[in-house]
Formats: sequence, structure tokens, C-alpha cells
Amino acid sequence: MKQFTKRGHIVIERVEPEIDCGRFRAKAVVGDRVEVTCDIFRDGPALMSAVLRYRGPSDSKWQEAPMHHLENDRWYGSFRPTEIGRYRLTIEAWPDSFETWRRGLLKYAEAGADLEAELEAGALLIEARLKGVPAAPRSVLKDAVSRMRAPSATISGAEGLDPRTAPMLSDEVLTIMRTHPDRSGATAYRPILEVTVERERARFGAWYEFFPRSTGTPNRHGTFRTAATHLPRIAEMGFDVIYLPPIHPIGTTNRKGRNNTLTASEGDVGSPWAIGSTEGGHDAVHPDLGTIDDFDEFVSEADRLGLEVALDFAIQCSPDHPWVKEHPDWFHHQPDGSIKYAENPPKKYQDIYPINFDTEDREGLWSELKRILDFWISHGIKVFRVDNPHTKSFHFWEWVIGELTTEHPDLIFLSEAFTKPKVMRYLAKLGFTQSYTYFTWRNSKSELTEYLTELTTSEMRHYFRPNFFANTPDILHEYLQVGGPPAFKIRLVLAAMMSPSYGIYSGYELYENTPVRHGSEEYLNSEKFELKVRDYSAHGSLVPYIRKINDIRKKNPALAELTNLRFHTVDKDNLIAFSKSSPAGDSILVVLNLNPFNWEEGTISVNRSLLGIEPGRPLEMHDLITDATYTWHGDHAYVRLDPAEPAHIFQVRG
Repeated sequence: MKQFTKRGHIVIERVEPEIDCGRFRAKAVVGDRVEVTCDIFRDGPALMSAVLRYRGPSDSKWQEAPMHHLENDRWYGSFRPTEIGRYRLTIEAWPDSFETWRRGLLKYAEAGADLEAELEAGALLIEARLKGVPAAPRSVLKDAVSRMRAPSATISGAEGLDPRTAPMLSDEVLTIMRTHPDRSGATAYRPILEVTVERERARFGAWYEFFPRSTGTPNRHGTFRTAATHLPRIAEMGFDVIYLPPIHPIGTTNRKGRNNTLTASEGDVGSPWAIGSTEGGHDAVHPDLGTIDDFDEFVSEADRLGLEVALDFAIQCSPDHPWVKEHPDWFHHQPDGSIKYAENPPKKYQDIYPINFDTEDREGLWSELKRILDFWISHGIKVFRVDNPHTKSFHFWEWVIGELTTEHPDLIFLSEAFTKPKVMRYLAKLGFTQSYTYFTWRNSKSELTEYLTELTTSEMRHYFRPNFFANTPDILHEYLQVGGPPAFKIRLVLAAMMSPSYGIYSGYELYENTPVRHGSEEYLNSEKFELKVRDYSAHGSLVPYIRKINDIRKKNPALAELTNLRFHTVDKDNLIAFSKSSPAGDSILVVLNLNPFNWEEGTISVNRSLLGIEPGRPLEMHDLITDATYTWHGDHAYVRLDPAEPAHIFQVRG
């Protein structure tokens, strides 16, 4: 019977990070400290030892890091991955016979008991290990055995203890025995867990979205070449990633006119998301933008300036897409046989056909979609913003991201899924590198505190990487519509300081905030349906402030992390304070006025332990926005912030 054949006494459970019983992988970045905690306990009184075992993609064998007992049977271990790719990890624990004997011997010695039998037992334990110990430490152990077996009168020891216990008290002997343990009776945790280790840009970066077609002159379509002239401007603002909406040919059937009207007028350019025409599909570029060679030059110029190009991957088609004729079975059909256009009630997208992932030709569809991604990867693209992935097959995303990142571990996929929380989390588990979030709709102090606490302290912290976009072509929140320039500064500081990855859509720096109508989050004269030529050199723009914020981000490593965010108490609802600190000792404290209409004053209570600063020491607060320096005494400070300058971003020194 099975119960009579089971062996082992040790239980390993409640392992973190373990996502859905090991079904999914946690995420990390090269150089991170990957921290693993678990409960380890056993029946009986024996002490235990444990190691964290891990293996990188290039490792020929498993490596080990010690695990340390914390309290209440909780254990901790960590390692730093040195390459991108999938790491495997497990935990191994075993009864530590030497440590158990050592603890017992000490208790017997302190009680004045006879130690003959215990000393001999210890000597035998040490002798059993000698074969596996190198020559130099082996001689130390042999000497210890001799001392333990010597008549007590021939050696001297600590007062009150049998001198033969000296080897037991020796740190040198203990270190050797720990380095060469007897792992008989060991238990290894199952299943073996995995961690996806990625490059730094997977977690940290500032994104800028713009339409290349709007970089021409009024009524003249921009090109990749005119778009390239904007790259120095974007780089100078301190952005890392430039995200381009779809750059493919746009259909003419049911083309939308300006402001999403159902009838296009002559010269209307249509929505870039209505992908495909007689000029090609997802692997073609719009002829008015230029050629694929022009695109390659654009990518090369961006790379020269330290910018990465992110492409939109939108799995949908205009009625003119080549797939409509070549693969009609890839689409949804009405009862009369016609292809059904896309809907997201109350929105209707008459110019777009969604893909049917339940097609009988699933293999053909999936292979074609991967081929398209492979095509753009071959043209230097490593970052993809994926449009509405929650409306496509979960199984497809897990497969295609898994296949592509196995071949190209440096790829980044941003999930644009504004949907139900569990669906957003599941997409992140399936392999999406980053995720759009509810940040846009979190504006009050309580909303921000609750949401960021969830992102940084729940299980989500292991796999969900937020990208805080302050606005998008689809989302102009009421806060920006009514709050004027102060609102734009406030939301920029929140996005850039709270999240390692954040983004803005062009026009943000010019305070564009006119909705199509009251109560709508759509822009009037939306760039989604027309060319929009802007004067980015306009006096009074937000450009200098954006440049300052991005410079602060790059110079302060603490801001490249997410889970180090901590809130500090402020006695006013319209004032919020939070900090980030790094192991290197740098700390940033942000105090922000959330009221774009009036100044706010209040008292902040600084939690020094969150900043790693000893009690009682004065705090030197260097404001990185104004370059002013203040000295705070005690744990409370008065702050007053005007909407025009709504933020203190302090570099804290104690």
C-alpha cells in the first residue's frame, strides 16, 4: 500500500514566487535579486538546512544559494540572474544531523550531563563526512574528532564546559560541515518553477506615441523620412521607446471620415487600425509613408539616438485586406454569409473585420500571424504594442509569445487590454511583458493608494508589469479635460514616478484636452481619423518639464523599480506622498498636489524606516525640480504646493 512506501519527513509549501501552482512564470530583470520564500518544516525535533537551486539558460548544471530561516518556519533565499531567458528553480531541504547534534550537545553540556556518548556520536557524524571533504578542511575535521575523543584532562576548555566540546563551538568546523552537508533524507520541491528573466527595458522605460503620417505639412501626408526628423526632439525629451500606430496600407471600403463619421470625404486618410488594401496587409507599409527601406532607415536613425521603435500589432483587417479574399474562413460571418464588422457596444467599427480564432484553419491563421511578427523582427523591431489582446485567443498568445521569445529572448510585448481585472492578469501570466492599466481612471489619493498597493504587494508584483500611459489616442480623461496645464503636470509626475514604465501620446506636451463632446473621452478632431500637424516648439509647452522628469528617472536607480514604492502619511486628501529607495541607499520622496485648481498645504509624516534613515538625524531634502535644498528636523514637515508647480521630488539624504 502506498502509505507504507512513502519516505521523508520534510514539508515545503507556500513558495513565492509560484504562480498558479507553477503553471505560469514569474518575471525578473537581469541583475535583479530574485527572492524566494517558502515554509519548511518537518515532524519531530530535528533541525533542517535548505538551499535554493537554480539553473539559467546557459548553465550546464544547477547552481545553489543558501536559504536562511526567518521566523515561524519561513525561509528565504535569493540569486541574481546574469542572462536573459528562462531560469528554472527549486528548493531542497534536508534534516541537518550535525546541527541537530550540536544543539543537543550544548544543552547537555550546559546541564552538566555526561557527554561521553554524545561526543562519540558527534565524532562519528564528522567521520562519515570525511570522504567528501577536500584535504585542507578534512585535516581540520580530523583534528576536531581527535579532540572530541581525547580524555578531558588532557585539554583545556571554556570554564564550566567540558573542553572536548570546543570543536562543537568552532565556527570553522561548523562552516565546513555546512559546506559539505549530508543530504540523505532530502526533499526537493515540485514542480520545478520557472522565472522569465528579461532585459531592463522590459520593466523600465519612457514611451512616446506618435503618428508618422502627421509629420508632414498641413494637408500633406508625412513619411518615414519626415518622421525621422522628429526623433531628435523625442530623444532630447528623454524618451526610450517610440510607439507607432499601425503603419500599414489602409482600406477604402467603409473608411471613416474625420471625427469618426461614417462617410469619408475626399482626402480623408482613414483609421490606421483599418489595416489592409490592394497595396498589401500586415507585412506592408502604407505607400504614402514610403518604402520598407525607408522604414529600415527610420529604425536605424532611432537606434542611433538611443530609441527603440515599438510597432502596433493589431489582428484585424479592413474589408480590402488580402486575407478577405484569400482566407474568408478566418472571419466571422453574418447569417446571410457576409463578413461581420467589429463592434464594442456602443462603438461600431464598420471599417474593420475582426479575426475568428475559432476558424477550422487555426494552424494556417496562427502560422501566418507568427510569420508577420517574424517579418517585423527581421526589420529590427523588438517591441510590440498589441491591440486588444483580450479579444483574441489566450492559447494563441501563450503559443506565439513562447515561440518568439524562445528564438528572441529580448522581445517585449505590451498588452493593450482595458478589460476585466482577471483577464488583464491572465494575459500577463501568459507571457505579455507589460500591461496597460487602470491608472488613467485612478485620480484621487485613495484610488491611487489602493491601486498601487495592489500592484506592488499582491501576487501581481511577481508577474504584472504596469505601463502607466497618461493619455492615449482613445483616452482623454475628464481630469485632463478640465484641469488645464497643472493637471498635465500632475498626471505626468504620477505616471513617471510611480511606475518604472510610463508613456504619453503626442499632443500631451501641448496640453491638448478638447473632447469630442461633454462626457466623452474621445478627442475632438482625433488624430485617429485625420492628419494633425503640431507646432512642438510652441512657447509654454510642457517639453522642459517632461525633459526634467525623464532626467530624474534616469539618474535615480530607485525609480527603475516598482515594488519599492511606499506611501507616507499626509493630513490632506489632495496631497499625496510616496517614496522609492534602492539597496544602494538612494531615496526619492515625492510630495504632490492632486488639486489642479488651488494650492494645498499640509503636514507630511515621514516614515524614516521606509527611507532607510536613522531616527533623530536631520533630513537633507534636495528638490530635483527646483534645485532648492531644505533641512527637515524631526519626522513631520509642512508643505505647500501651488498648481503651477504641483510637485516636490526630493532626493533624500540623512
